[in-house]
Amino acid sequence: MSNATRAVPSPMAPGTSGPGTAARLASAPPFSAVSLLTAAHNDSQDSQQLFLTTTAAHIISGIFVWSALIITFHQIYTHLRNYTIPKEQRYIIRILFIVPVYAFDSWLSLLLLGSHQYYVYFDSVRDCYEAFVIYSFLSLCFEYLGGESTIMTEIRGKPIASSCFYGTCCLQGMSYSIGFLRFCKQATLQFCIVKPLMAIITIILQAFGKYHDGDFNVHSGYLYITIIYNFSVSLALYALFLFYFATMDLLRPFKPVLKFITIKAVIFLSFWQGTLLAILEKCGVIPEVQIIDGKEVGAGTVAAGYQNFIICIEMFFASIALRYAFTCQVYREKKENSTANLAPMQSISSGLKETISPQDIVQDAIHNFSPTYQQYTQQSMQEAECKVPGQNGHVATKVDGQSSRKSKNIEKRMLILSDEEL
Repeated sequence: MSNATRAVPSPMAPGTSGPGTAARLASAPPFSAVSLLTAAHNDSQDSQQLFLTTTAAHIISGIFVWSALIITFHQIYTHLRNYTIPKEQRYIIRILFIVPVYAFDSWLSLLLLGSHQYYVYFDSVRDCYEAFVIYSFLSLCFEYLGGESTIMTEIRGKPIASSCFYGTCCLQGMSYSIGFLRFCKQATLQFCIVKPLMAIITIILQAFGKYHDGDFNVHSGYLYITIIYNFSVSLALYALFLFYFATMDLLRPFKPVLKFITIKAVIFLSFWQGTLLAILEKCGVIPEVQIIDGKEVGAGTVAAGYQNFIICIEMFFASIALRYAFTCQVYREKKENSTANLAPMQSISSGLKETISPQDIVQDAIHNFSPTYQQYTQQSMQEAECKVPGQNGHVATKVDGQSSRKSKNIEKRMLILSDEEL
């Protein structure tokens, strides 16, 4: 036979098994066949690199992340530079910090995507801060309206309108009381307790191999943590809806709709987005890659990777929305109308230190959960300490800003006895 009639092997696509592999699998012993099949699967996985692990994914997400960081940090600096109403701006700055926390956390998780599952620890930090933001947003609304006592003066005794959209259909025939405000605060504060607690439990279960993201098995901790978190976050969201429904007309001058939508989209939609991705991976819509960089990955890792990649992009748009929702224009105008000079760097650092202090959360939790204060409303005010150092009664004072030579800002919290008996 001439060379022209000699059989020429056909080219094979990388990662595919040809007739020779099939023949070897058919003639090989059972254990050898399993080994050959595993090797063929690994070759296929190596030939098709996951997009999340590519340089392109890291660069694209990095551009969005650093753009969001620049926009947000500039806005935070602007608020600190014009720190004229501390009792409002400290909550605004806390809310703005959600973009750097979410964006940088998700980007690090994406860069370290692999079998070690470092993203679980990074996400725990993110989860704890989002509870902090929920409380800060409700507290900001309270400050906008002048505190608990001022709100009660406006809504006390008014009937609760029935609305299926706001979830008040089951409250028909009831009227607003101090118990209503107490429930709104307690429902958000419980989220500040449950969320960090679930994060700690997640880390412990992860260390013992009992937690796998996206694993809905009854023997895995992911199922139970998701159920508890879902209940807690839904209760907090319901409380915010109730409060907004009750004070809608009072909050209208502060344009709360964009603020409300932006914060809820960042926190609550990101949670449901992650849950949906985990379900899609479980259903096979998102291929569950078992090998990344030559190492096995646990269940849910790919879905968590896509979640982090999407969050990196979303935070850029969130930073723009928050820039318009929490503008510094009002505070800048007040600063320009005053005779004082621009805040020095020492004053800026003091404002930042006050912003990140969790002392007000502890104080608010004691006030809302302790039976001693259930019949009192809390009122905060800013006073200039001149000649009289203090007053008698249910008044607690603490320094709220920097002391100067002539005066010092003091924040006082006054407890006023409510008309209702709970």
